[in-house]
Amino acid sequence: MKLPWRDRDGQTRPPGLPADFEMPKAQQPATLVMPDGEHLPARIAGNQGSDLLVHAMVRLGQGLTPDRLQRMVLEIADGKGVIRLGGTVTLEDGEQLRFADLRSIDVLQRREYFRVKAARQVLVTLEGSSASLESYSVDLSGGGMLLGGLDHVRVGEQIGFRLITERGGAQISGTGRVVRSDPGGRRAICFDSISDGDRRRLIKFLFECQRDERRKGLRVEGSDGR
Repeated sequence: MKLPWRDRDGQTRPPGLPADFEMPKAQQPATLVMPDGEHLPARIAGNQGSDLLVHAMVRLGQGLTPDRLQRMVLEIADGKGVIRLGGTVTLEDGEQLRFADLRSIDVLQRREYFRVKAARQVLVTLEGSSASLESYSVDLSGGGMLLGGLDHVRVGEQIGFRLITERGGAQISGTGRVVRSDPGGRRAICFDSISDGDRRRLIKFLFECQRDERRKGLRVEGSDGR
């Protein structure tokens, strides 16, 4: 009998997933995508064998029929992109879901998750508050950003954000979660929810930044000192 594949930590990986996929760790942020397209914040609770346990950050009990459960999609960022998972989904209580028979639906284009250095104003609201805090981006990607000026915000806290890419331009907004802090007090944010339109605008902005950097590099390399 063929033994199940296991990742570096000895955890079982279901056969329907990509060869480089590693089962997410407990407390890792995730997003539940409902059949109507609504995005709900979630967190990995752990795994039992090849089943993945997911804790929703909102209560799911009312109106969640078996059909809606089976059409639910789980999105997990792995640092290179976002993998979208489906499977046999059961509701174990009002907030915890079990994903069994996991299968990969698709992987969002990984080129969308390259990171560029870009200092831009970001307005942040903390969960349960309507007041905006002024912050700034250190770098940006299609799946998250590194922010300065939020030393007092705890890891694990959910935030709302409005990214201002250019003065007078449309703001890019959504929600995210603080996944880590660095020794300088900066906070890494993983996006929980961002509209398709805003994500496209963000990706376009990232490519423009990357193109500008390449042009600067070419000018430096081609300079003859005159």
